[in-house]
Amino acid sequence: MRRCGFVVWLVLACLTSDALQQYREKNISGAETDAVQAILARYLQRRLQGSQLSTPPPPAVLFSSNNQARARQAQRATSNALPRNVSEKERRERVEDYEDYEDDLEGYEDSERSRTRFDLFADDCPNCVDEHSSSLAASRWTMPLLKLGEKRYYLGIFFKANWYRASQYCRYHGMHLASIASQEENDRLEKHIKDFGLGHEHFWTSGTDQAEEGTFFWMANGRPITFENWNVGEPNNFRYENGEEEHCLELWNRDGKGLKWNDSPCSFETFFVCEVQ
Repeated sequence: MRRCGFVVWLVLACLTSDALQQYREKNISGAETDAVQAILARYLQRRLQGSQLSTPPPPAVLFSSNNQARARQAQRATSNALPRNVSEKERRERVEDYEDYEDDLEGYEDSERSRTRFDLFADDCPNCVDEHSSSLAASRWTMPLLKLGEKRYYLGIFFKANWYRASQYCRYHGMHLASIASQEENDRLEKHIKDFGLGHEHFWTSGTDQAEEGTFFWMANGRPITFENWNVGEPNNFRYENGEEEHCLELWNRDGKGLKWNDSPCSFETFFVCEVQ
């Protein structure tokens, strides 16, 4: 009888050991699944946030509020947490493994994004150039570059900015606000703008006389302006009620006679043209 009881106890012990082992395996598997989900959630969140800033953004993204920033930080903090039942060593190993995977995904997405954006415009703009092989970061552009001789122009038409912010934006992307050296250059740039249906809009250039009143030069290259295409009566350095005067050069179809030049307050927010050589 005692021998039979011992056998029964031994069988129960084996079954219990197997059950515990299976439970542990399931628990580890669940922890790994949770870790994968946490890392992927963090990756997707990073991509959703980062992709908004890798291209020329609209003002709502470019000037997001502090509340929105704090909300994103809180979401990232919660999504980064790994399961509590994962040891510190396992935690470090899993984070390193999946961060390597994140980097691979990001590299692939960046290359795909830069390729497709230019392909969309290839048929619509025969004078536009593809920057795939250029040293410039092609993934930053959302418009093609118009090639005119040695220069390439980029139209900043996705948000409006004052002259200083427009200049900063061009510089951040490896360019300058545009300079115009000839009538041919002016006409071809005007045609390019009109082809996008924006011939009635204002566009900043790099022209300014902030250094010396009445002496305009191109901030893009530091050279004095030699070719001129001013509207009638311009530049007039009009003084506004708030005391601000006109010191920055814009393109504007004021009289319906095409995009000519006008001096305007540098705080005026409008579209802009960048150039790169």
